[in-house]
Amino acid sequence: MNGKAHALRIEPQPWMIEPATQGVLAALAEGGAEARFVGGSVRDALLGRPIGDIDIATPAPPDRVIELLQKRRIKVVPTGIAHGTVTAIAGSPPRHFEITTLRRDVETYGRRARVAFDADWEADAARRDFTINAISLDPDGTVHDAVGGLADLQARRVRFVGDPATRIAEDVLRILRYYRFEARFGGGLGDSQARAACRVMAVLLFNLSGERVAQELVRLLGTADPARALQMMAEDGVLAVVLPEARRLDRLRNLTEIEPEPDAVRRLAALVDVDRAGAIALAERLRFANPVRDRLGGLTPPWGIDPSADIIAQRRALYRLGAERYRDIALLLAAEGAMSRQRLGELLMLANAWTPPAFPTSGRDVTALGVPPGPRVGELLDAVREWWEARDFGADREACLAQLRKLLAAEEQTS
Repeated sequence: MNGKAHALRIEPQPWMIEPATQGVLAALAEGGAEARFVGGSVRDALLGRPIGDIDIATPAPPDRVIELLQKRRIKVVPTGIAHGTVTAIAGSPPRHFEITTLRRDVETYGRRARVAFDADWEADAARRDFTINAISLDPDGTVHDAVGGLADLQARRVRFVGDPATRIAEDVLRILRYYRFEARFGGGLGDSQARAACRVMAVLLFNLSGERVAQELVRLLGTADPARALQMMAEDGVLAVVLPEARRLDRLRNLTEIEPEPDAVRRLAALVDVDRAGAIALAERLRFANPVRDRLGGLTPPWGIDPSADIIAQRRALYRLGAERYRDIALLLAAEGAMSRQRLGELLMLANAWTPPAFPTSGRDVTALGVPPGPRVGELLDAVREWWEARDFGADREACLAQLRKLLAAEEQTS
């Protein structure tokens, strides 16, 4: 292991001393179980970032942890009991605490492992993925760092704990996690040893399920600036394995500079070079939920907006596309270089300010004029709607009905 233990203490932070946290710690302490904060909550606290769920480690075996929590009437769920993990739920609003018994891997089978609950703190740190995730924190604020994670945090360096190839062999998903962590915490070109191992072992990513790949890609695309890490993935042959459609890093870079907030699906649409059928196939390969699949499929060229068209044409496009899709396409067009930032601002303002009116005519109006139910009803409605849109949605119900009668009269004259 690289690095030396550090003698450092931080002032206990609000999340460490809030009643829910103190209740869980007290339950463990009453049974003599030592406990430390570990993982992402420690890393993010040291970086001054917001804290989500809190991870805790303890030498106490899982059944003892459950017993101690239940004794204090804290709800506990055996979320990963085979690997020594339970989840305590405490506080209002509820906070989740993932509590894991110190463990070492006896055998690994890719994602799965046979573990033994007889590790000490250093052995537990040695089995974690990255050094910045292997720092632990006592409830009083004392920091424990056996693998050099503090120095790596300060240097914005993402390193595997120990041998990168060994860590990846334990779980190949760590390749994708490495690049995601580079996007969030890295500060340069990445760690040479880590990238070398990722290059050699990238072929193993073919064994991952679409869901697991998608989860990491979405998280990566949701970071502040994913393009740098994606460029590393391309250089290391990783991107070609998990997302061969990713040929538009240039468009993604442009998008991240102009979008009002990060959006992983819109960024994915910018990154990939596909038509609608290709987007649907990609979404199905990654096992996206149907709404995400449909949204991605609706963000492929040809796009239904002409940036140079007048306000009437823009309102028609906004009416047909809906506000969300209109905004997404406007941003993608700007990222493509098809409009200026000033024009983009105008279109986004329109999408935010204009509420499309309801079409004032229905199929009942058509059948009330003697047209029998069937496809012709829809055709007539579409014709009236086209007429209504072309007049900038200003025609009221009576005007639309008059246009409907006019269309029917014209049909009678030609029949």
